[in-house]
Amino acid sequence: MVLLDEVLRDLHAESEALDRLVSGLSPDDWSRPTPAPGWTVAHQISHLHWTDEAATLANADPAGFIARLSETLEDPSTFVDRAAAAGVAPPDELLPRWRAGRAALARALTGVPPGERRPWFGTAMSPLSSATGRMMETWAHGRDIAETFPDDERAREHLRPTQRLRHVAHIGYRTIGHGFESRGRRAPGAPFRVELSTVGGALWVYGPPDAPNRVTGPALDFCLLVTQRRHPADLGLRATGDDAAEWLTLAQAFAGPPGAGREPRAAR
Repeated sequence: MVLLDEVLRDLHAESEALDRLVSGLSPDDWSRPTPAPGWTVAHQISHLHWTDEAATLANADPAGFIARLSETLEDPSTFVDRAAAAGVAPPDELLPRWRAGRAALARALTGVPPGERRPWFGTAMSPLSSATGRMMETWAHGRDIAETFPDDERAREHLRPTQRLRHVAHIGYRTIGHGFESRGRRAPGAPFRVELSTVGGALWVYGPPDAPNRVTGPALDFCLLVTQRRHPADLGLRATGDDAAEWLTLAQAFAGPPGAGREPRAAR
């Protein structure tokens, strides 16, 4: 069983790795467009800071989060982009803000009494789930930033998978039903089995062995799918069962409305 302290340690390590990458960029580099349409490097860090701040509020002041949520969701289809744009600032302002927000979130999560859940976008979450979600987002947005600089050795190093990826895979499996529900569909009643191979030779397994729906393939590809960083056609994942095959086109580990995803390489 994974404990909150373990996820928080890995979240800290993932955040620090991304911090080292962006700290070495020039101010002009912070304005570079990333693979996320309309988002620069600064937008990516702004989004991470905004979401950390929202998670801190949800865990430290649930009533305050609910009040902000009602304002945020006046236009659900654009609030993420609007929030990211509103927080864009020069790196010497945005970096300290992001660092302070990360520390505040860790304090807020460890201050929640065991067994309690806090409100979030669409569903209440435990501190463990909240920390896992922040790990997933930090990895995904950090990947967008690293892919912006394909000739930078530090960026290439950042793209190499680590054991921290297991948290992203776990939340990807736990949110299989969300992929359907976010599009107004009922989640399949039959269980899923997910078997993922890692570059180190390990096998990460989720779900009952006799599940009629099965997804297999590289762990990195699975994580890229559930964070919508790659189109399913560009990944080495195999689905068995009609629901599993459909899920590959709907996968979404993050909260909120359906994401736009990425175009397949052939289309790009």
